[in-house]
Amino acid sequence: MKKIILILIIASLSASCSKFDGWNVDTKHPSNVNAEALVTNAQEFMATRMASTSVNYNIFKLFAQYWTETTYTDESNYDLVNRDIGGNFWYNIYDILNDLKAAKQLIENDASLDSTTKANQKAVVDLMQVYLFHVLVDTYGNVPYSEALDINNVTPKYDDDQAIYNDLFDRITADVNQLSGGGSSFGSADLYYNGDVSAWKKFGNSLKLRMAMRIADVDAVKANNMATEALTSGVFTGNGDNFEFHFLSNPPHTNPIWSSLVQSGRHDFVVANTFVDNILPLNDPRIPYYMDDNIIPPVGGPYGDNNSYGSYTHIGEPFHQPDMPFILLGYDEVEFLQAEAAERNMGGLTPADAESHYKKAIIASMNWWGVNPADITTYLSQPTVAYATAGSTWQEKIGLQKWLALYGRGFEAWSSWRKLGFPTMNVPPIPRTPNGEVPRRYIYPLDEPDVNQVNYNNAATAMGGDKLLSKVFWDVN
Repeated sequence: MKKIILILIIASLSASCSKFDGWNVDTKHPSNVNAEALVTNAQEFMATRMASTSVNYNIFKLFAQYWTETTYTDESNYDLVNRDIGGNFWYNIYDILNDLKAAKQLIENDASLDSTTKANQKAVVDLMQVYLFHVLVDTYGNVPYSEALDINNVTPKYDDDQAIYNDLFDRITADVNQLSGGGSSFGSADLYYNGDVSAWKKFGNSLKLRMAMRIADVDAVKANNMATEALTSGVFTGNGDNFEFHFLSNPPHTNPIWSSLVQSGRHDFVVANTFVDNILPLNDPRIPYYMDDNIIPPVGGPYGDNNSYGSYTHIGEPFHQPDMPFILLGYDEVEFLQAEAAERNMGGLTPADAESHYKKAIIASMNWWGVNPADITTYLSQPTVAYATAGSTWQEKIGLQKWLALYGRGFEAWSSWRKLGFPTMNVPPIPRTPNGEVPRRYIYPLDEPDVNQVNYNNAATAMGGDKLLSKVFWDVN
């Protein structure tokens, strides 16, 4: 009898507990997500990580010497060790790559998708992965690639940076060809192009053109072939094509620059004298957008110094807006790349085409900022700007104007400077590099020598040492 009663009690408790199924579920952090949610999340994180001015992981705007610091100046003097900046950026990017890998697996296993949609979605996700891996290579050099996203391998090998680039070119070509069939992709879950497959194809080609020009000094044949393929297939032709993220007005989906400049209540940055001294003599009509008018004429803070916030020019008002868009790859850049390709006789272009693309690039930048057309014409007519008279070499002409146009896009500005060598950068007062040279790369995460010792040592040796002045394969100038 006691056994029967005990059985009835257990059965009753089991029945009662079943009524509570689903109660202890965290709906804000679900254990199961769909591919669209992973892609949307990855897209926002991509933009946030690249736009940010957080001294914990993104100091590219400082490397480009657009801005300099006030109270705390370690990062302006190239100290990446104190905050493990190389490690923080590394893990941020690999986290996004792992989310995209998971999205790919979900897409592959989704029986509800028709074959065209499935192919398009996989190609879009792969293009985002290619973008992120090219950022990693350009930032560090040799990085984990072929074994990087294997969750069971906690000590992945580092692949050769040039070999990674070659594989990324192949992936872009395959993705663009896969997208050419048209059809749908992610629709409104795609925060960049709203599911527009043709727009993603243009992005893939434009990314291929960027990477082609990166390698132009080390593999001219490959660079020419890749540039030709990109231009033939179709790159960006207007600002509407930009690979551009639109943040929202309310947290937590605001531009991270706003978070640093406004929400934080801090005053950690002023415009660097490097930037002010280069742009001011050109009477550039973007100055009211790039810089505040708290001091007239503008005065840049000496790069790397302990600058007083009130004594130097502040960052422009648009950067203080929570919903300011951020460009990860823009039409203006694509036109500058074509000007460079023309000077190199690449992509079917010749030096005679360089001036036209140079002017289109400047116009595209100024149009994006809302500059009056008459002011653009006046600017282009100045001898210090006009292509025929602006500088002694094409590298100087294109390098300076591209750097001015990329203001705020620190990663690409730093990459362009490493390749073209312009403008001349200032030496900070207490640099962590020999002779105060601008770093050529981020150092690897500080824990890599312990957690992945053999592969770290091999990579560091191949790079000429895990040093700030070691160079990625395409940086030969």
